[in-house]
Amino acid sequence: MKITGRVWKYGDDVNTDVIFPGKYTYTVAERADMGQYALEDLDPEFTKNAKPGDIIVAGKNWGCGSSREQAAICLKERGVGAIIAKSFARIHYRNCLNEGLPIIISREAQELVTSGDNIEIDFDKGEISAGGRIVKFPPYPKFVQGLVADGGLIPHVKKSLGIS
Repeated sequence: MKITGRVWKYGDDVNTDVIFPGKYTYTVAERADMGQYALEDLDPEFTKNAKPGDIIVAGKNWGCGSSREQAAICLKERGVGAIIAKSFARIHYRNCLNEGLPIIISREAQELVTSGDNIEIDFDKGEISAGGRIVKFPPYPKFVQGLVADGGLIPHVKKSLGIS
């Protein structure tokens, strides 16, 4: 699987309350509506201008804070192609994979890009390409590849069980 997209670059310790603003936690219940609020409190330009396939590149501890699934759901519904970070909060990491949102841990990627760059991620080779430079990462195990390809944990389990 390959993804090409425009970079939105952020720093360290971006918490789930700014990924999906806490003020919407109990007022926006429909998945399809969550994407319009993604990163609203952190970056109003993202909220206005992000396009499907865009890629978030961040520092350490992306998704810290609460374990709310809305933080992963809003990014997927917004059409984010992937998230690359130096590190992820453990629960958010798993929530992203459960939603079928591709995520990569890379210590080097943040230094490789600036906001607005176009990059390519080759998940099969484990490579991030930007401006003629390549950063390697460990490819996903087969199970995780299936989870992402099927659109998340629930669709993956349904497919595995032969349920529509």
